[in-house]
Amino acid sequence: MKNLVKKWNQISLVKQIIVGLIIGIILAITLPSVAKPFVILGSLFVGALKAIAPILVLFLVMSAIAQHKSGQKTNMKSIIVLYLLGTFLAGLTAVIVSFIFPVSLKLATGNAELTAPGGVVDVLKTLLLNIVDNPVKAIYNANYIGILSWAILLGVALKNAPAATKTMISNVSDAVSKIVTWVIKFAPFGIMGLVIESITTNGLESLLGYGKLLAVLLGCMIFVALVVNPIIVYVCIRQNPYPLVLTCIKESGITAFFTRSSAANIPVNMKLCDKLGLDKDTYSVSIPLGATINMAGAAVTISVLTLAAVHTLNIQVDIPTAIILSVLSAVCACGASGVAGGSLLLIPLACSLFGIPNDVAMTVVGVGFIVGVLQDSCETALNSSTDVLFTATAEMRKNRLEGNEMHVQKVS
Repeated sequence: MKNLVKKWNQISLVKQIIVGLIIGIILAITLPSVAKPFVILGSLFVGALKAIAPILVLFLVMSAIAQHKSGQKTNMKSIIVLYLLGTFLAGLTAVIVSFIFPVSLKLATGNAELTAPGGVVDVLKTLLLNIVDNPVKAIYNANYIGILSWAILLGVALKNAPAATKTMISNVSDAVSKIVTWVIKFAPFGIMGLVIESITTNGLESLLGYGKLLAVLLGCMIFVALVVNPIIVYVCIRQNPYPLVLTCIKESGITAFFTRSSAANIPVNMKLCDKLGLDKDTYSVSIPLGATINMAGAAVTISVLTLAAVHTLNIQVDIPTAIILSVLSAVCACGASGVAGGSLLLIPLACSLFGIPNDVAMTVVGVGFIVGVLQDSCETALNSSTDVLFTATAEMRKNRLEGNEMHVQKVS
């Protein structure tokens, strides 16, 4: 038994996850009744990640800022620019593809229990209120914007604290990070449970009627991940971007695809940044920030579903309005984390740009929930993997400009 465990631990985490994925698919298809009890493994894995992530973010960011020395440079400005640029270009890509391959919808019934924000002001108001949220409540509700604001304030306030205090905070941060590594070791079993739940509960039959819509949605996300993002990376680092791009998709995107939560994937991204040898002072802030504002996948979802409604209603759209939609979808996507329901509930806001009534827009949201089994998984995979991608890109660009070219380290 010990030899078996030893051999298992020698296999890379990604290969372990693939094994868990294959076993989960086989069990769910061939022996669904036997597989059903294993669903608890997925719930436990995601629950553990969601439980530890808020505490990890609080202490990592607080410790990084408290330990930060005057004159020590970070790449946060470059990273934020990359986040915003990537989100905008994703929205623009979705707009262009939606015009090339127009999709019409058979509108489903909207969810009457959901309330969409009335405008950009509502989205910004929610975000601002989340910033000043009670710290205990922010941790309890996994409000990462509130957690970030408190972590930054506490970190700044502790800059002049005694060395012993800073050491204690750093030790707590290291201890929480250690717990995260323990949780991540169970990823193969957790993902096996998640894939069993997905197949046995949802199946794929409900998606067949929306094949073209899914093709456009997923096609846009794949294009952004494999074409748009690599171009951005290449412009910054001036070397082959694909080793870094594919590493981020493999190490971060796979787990994000199944957990369907950027917040739950924060510990995974932190671990990947550490493996890539990135600056901890930077990624301890940029990764949780990316989980709130780096939303390329959300921009794609908002743009594609909004234009699907436009094509269904035969509304004529000119180029300036389409560009405005790209900007609006990027702004909405950045605010998605501050709205219950995420990107789907921001579709009515984008629809209002074309004068589409709210009740019709909410039926589009209903369609979004139907295809959400795959759409949300791919959206989260793109969002989360890009957090690491742009954090690494900013650091590699900085090193290149300083004459210290940095190459992607092999991640095991």
